[in-house]
Amino acid sequence: MDWRENILSDPEVLHGKPCIRGTRIPVALVLGYLATGRETGDILREFPDLTATDVLACLDYARDLADFEVVAT
Repeated sequence: MDWRENILSDPEVLHGKPCIRGTRIPVALVLGYLATGRETGDILREFPDLTATDVLACLDYARDLADFEVVAT
C-alpha cells in the first residue's frame, strides 16, 4: 500500500495538516482513535466517508514517519 494514494496535505485544507483525500478528516484524528483502542469498524461507522483502506493508509503513514531518518550533510 502507498499511503500517498489516500492521504493528502494541502495548504488550503486544514492549514496543510495531512487529511484523508477527498475529506477534511485529519490523519491525526484517525490515529488518535486507533491509539485509544477503537477498532476500524467503529471508526468507519463514525466516519462513513472513510474506507478500511483509508484507516490502513493512516497506519502506513505513521509507520513511514516513525522510520524517518535525518541525514547529516
